[in-house]
Amino acid sequence: MSAPLPPSSNTINLRRLNGLRLIVLAAEMLLAALAIYRWQLPLPVAPLLWLFAAVTVVAAVTALRLRWRFAVADAELFLHLTLEVGALTVLLYLTGGVANPFAPFYLLPLTLTAVSLPGGYAWAMVAATMSCYALLSYVHLPLPAVHAGHGGATVGLHELGMWIGFTFSALLIAGFGVQMGRSVRDRDRMIAALHEQQLQQDHVLALGTLAAGAAHELGTPLATLAVVLKDVEPGETIDRDRLDLLRAQVGRCKQILGSLAATAGDWRAESGTAIGLEAWLQALLARWRADRPEVRVEAVLEGPRPAPRLVIEQTLEHALTNILNNAADASPQAVAVSARWDRDELLLEVCDYGSGLAPGIHGMLGTAGVSTKQEGMGLGLFLTFHTLRRFGGEAQLFDRDGGGTRCRVRLPLAALRIPDGH
Repeated sequence: MSAPLPPSSNTINLRRLNGLRLIVLAAEMLLAALAIYRWQLPLPVAPLLWLFAAVTVVAAVTALRLRWRFAVADAELFLHLTLEVGALTVLLYLTGGVANPFAPFYLLPLTLTAVSLPGGYAWAMVAATMSCYALLSYVHLPLPAVHAGHGGATVGLHELGMWIGFTFSALLIAGFGVQMGRSVRDRDRMIAALHEQQLQQDHVLALGTLAAGAAHELGTPLATLAVVLKDVEPGETIDRDRLDLLRAQVGRCKQILGSLAATAGDWRAESGTAIGLEAWLQALLARWRADRPEVRVEAVLEGPRPAPRLVIEQTLEHALTNILNNAADASPQAVAVSARWDRDELLLEVCDYGSGLAPGIHGMLGTAGVSTKQEGMGLGLFLTFHTLRRFGGEAQLFDRDGGGTRCRVRLPLAALRIPDGH
């Protein structure tokens, strides 16, 4: 069973916003009670109660919504921040407008929008808060001037409210900022870990592709060794010709394994060789013909000349070699290769004359078990698919007209092409 996906940043921010909503609501209710019962301010009690009830309902609905697994979109988070602006605007309208010492609370949703959402939403919130603030300058219920005395000293209630409002706003903004900073750092660490994991997976994939290519290349000399040794009777002296052949095949095996070891840690594109596309394809086919001399190859290379110059990675070469080897294993008598290219893309088709695809796998490549051979496990094609996908390419398998299989490879050249003038 797969692990549940971590919540998105918007989901985390909405959860925090809902917590702040409840904190602000509790503070507003406390201050309203003090204003009415302690400072004897003639505030409209019924509208305030309706406002507090509405905010409570919104907080409860939001808490239920956060139980869903659906991600919170930017627009949804912005809607909740806009609701906060609306609730604050109603509260200020009922309690003196911009003369209310808590009018600077507009900075809270504005700050949250700026740190949580893309720039367009931040500017929209700037427009909304400025409009509400300007409107409250002219439309509001007046707040009477009342003074509170303590120990013979008289302190203006308005100044006291401004101090409380500033302190409360500073604490909320700083607290949310600390949480956002921690989230950003956690996200950066997660991205770095995922990037490292991706690099490791790419390395493992490259090694697997190299190993699959080496396994195919080892098949020919090992088969030759098996044939020669099968004809040797126990106690029989091996003549020089057969001994030279055995030595040559053992040397070929050592060469293949040495090449695998040499390239295992040096597979990235920057370690590749700069070469023209047509020259690379010709060299690739020439090396493959040398390893599979028994297979007749019908090759057609077409495209604008001079062909684009590319930086070829070793794993890409092994991936295409895997396709050629699979076609030769399925059709030892002959294989047809067609390559067409332009400045942006290479289209390569490899056709064999074997028994074709098993039912149900047409167009599939990249699933373990999909193979063009009756006895194949499909590992080579599986690795080939993921190597091509790493370069932005794709491969598909189709039945060939007249029998056999056609493998079609599309490979974008943008990531491999050397800029003109280099």
